[in-house]
Amino acid sequence: MKNSEGEIILKGDREIEHIPAISDKALRINLNKNIYGTFSEIGAGQETVRHFFRAGGSSGTIAKAMSAYDKDYSDAIYGVEDDGRYVTESRLRKMLSHEARLMEERLNREKHPDKMFFSYANTVATIDFAKQFKGHGWVGIKFQVDPNEDYNEIILHIRFKENDSKLQQETLGILGVNLIYGAFYKYNEPKRLLRYLYDHLDKDQLEIDTINFSGPRFEDVDNRLMSLQLVKNGMTDAVMFGPDGHNVLPAAVLYKKNILALRGSFRPVTKVNMDMYEKSLEMFVQEKKVEKENTLVVFEITLSNLRSEGEIDERDFMDRAELLCSLGQTVMISNFQEYYKVVEYFSEYTKARMGLAMGVSNLIDIFDEKYYRHLSGGILEAFGKLFYRDLKVFLYPMEENGEIVNSQNLKVHPRMKELYKFFAYNGKVIDITDFDKDHLKIFSREVLKMISKGKSGWEDMLPEGIAELIKKNHLFGFGEKKQLEQAN
Repeated sequence: MKNSEGEIILKGDREIEHIPAISDKALRINLNKNIYGTFSEIGAGQETVRHFFRAGGSSGTIAKAMSAYDKDYSDAIYGVEDDGRYVTESRLRKMLSHEARLMEERLNREKHPDKMFFSYANTVATIDFAKQFKGHGWVGIKFQVDPNEDYNEIILHIRFKENDSKLQQETLGILGVNLIYGAFYKYNEPKRLLRYLYDHLDKDQLEIDTINFSGPRFEDVDNRLMSLQLVKNGMTDAVMFGPDGHNVLPAAVLYKKNILALRGSFRPVTKVNMDMYEKSLEMFVQEKKVEKENTLVVFEITLSNLRSEGEIDERDFMDRAELLCSLGQTVMISNFQEYYKVVEYFSEYTKARMGLAMGVSNLIDIFDEKYYRHLSGGILEAFGKLFYRDLKVFLYPMEENGEIVNSQNLKVHPRMKELYKFFAYNGKVIDITDFDKDHLKIFSREVLKMISKGKSGWEDMLPEGIAELIKKNHLFGFGEKKQLEQAN
C-alpha cells in the first residue's frame, strides 16, 4: 500500500513511512493551483527547477526560472556584497527578497487572491578542478502558506561531500525539491521537515550544518533546538551559536582563528568552569603565534552529555545553552566523543594554534585505551591527530584527599605512564597554577542535586547572575520539590 502524502502507514503490525519519489513531490507542487513562485539558482545550474519542468504541469507553478551566473550580471540584479563574495547568506537573502518583491509588484493580487507566492534560491560553489575544496552553498525558500499572511523563511547552509561536480549538482536538485515540498506540506512539523530534507539522499553526499526558520508559522521554533536536531539526526557533526543565542555558521566564526575549547556538561555552569576559562585564556594568549584579537573561545557540549536515560533532554539542553549565552560565550554542540575529533574538526577551518582547557579527570580519560579500539593505530594514532598541530592542554587541578592533583602527580594506567610522560614533560600539558583553591570543592553534579532538592547554598557556587536566571526561569528543576510538597 502506498501513501502519496508520505504519512505513516501500517504494514502488518509494523509502522513504516512511505517516502514519495522526487518526481511525485514536484508533481504535487505543480498540481496545486495556488502555489506559484520563482527559482533563482547560482553556481551549479538550474538543478532544482529541472525536476519541476520534468514532472509536468509546471506552467501554473513556475513564474520564472533564472541563473544569474555571471558575477557582473548577478551584481546588477542583487547588488554588490560588502565582502565581494557570492556564496554567502547575505547574497541568498537578497536573492529571496528581490524575487519575492518582483512577484508582488508584477502580479495583481485582486486577480490572484488565492496564490501562495514563494521564492526559492541557492548560491553554491561545487568542487574545484583540483578536488581539494569540495564546495558548499546556501539554500533557502521564502514562502506563504496563506495569501494574507507575511512570508516565512527556511535558510540552510550545506557542505558537499561527493567528489564529482555532476553528482553534487544532482544532490542539490533533490535537496531543493525536498525543501520546497517540506515548506508547503510539513511546515507545521519542523523536526520532521528537517528529516525529510534527506529523502532520497545519503548523509555521505551532503552535510547540513546550519538552519534557521523564521516567519509567522515559525514563531515558536527555537533555532538552537533545530540545530540540536541536525546533530542528533547525524546531518552534521557540530553546530554552533553565538552569545546572542542565534545559530552561526561554524566555517564563518572558526575561519583562521586561534581557538581555545572547553568541554563540559555545564549542568549548570559553575565558578570552576569560569575560573578554568579565565585562567586558561590568560595563558593561551601568551603563547607564540596566538593573537588575542584573533582568539575565539568555544564552550563545547558533546551529544553524550545531553542524554538523559538514553534520550536527549531538550529542556535540559536549553537550560545550559541559555546560561552560557548569558555569560557571553560561544557554544558548540558536537557528536565527538573523543578530543582528537574536536581538534580535527577545528583544523578544517583554521591552521592557527589551538588549545584545550580541561580538568584532571578529563585528561586521565584521554589516556584510557578503551576510547581508541576502533582505530587501527589505537591510542598512538589518536594522539598523533590530537597533538600534530602543536596543541597545548591547559590543565585545571583537582583536590583529592586534601592533596592538589596536577600534571606532575596524576595517575594514569601503568601501561600509559611512559606515553603520558612524553607529552606532559615536553610542554604539551601546562598546569594552571593561578587558580582559586576554594573553587576546587565545587562540583556541578552536587550543585544540581542541591537545586533539585531545594537545598540552600548553591547560589554562591555559580558565576554572578546565574543563580538569578535559574530561579527566574525555574531551570534544572528549581522549585519543583516545593511545588510537589504543596500539591501533596
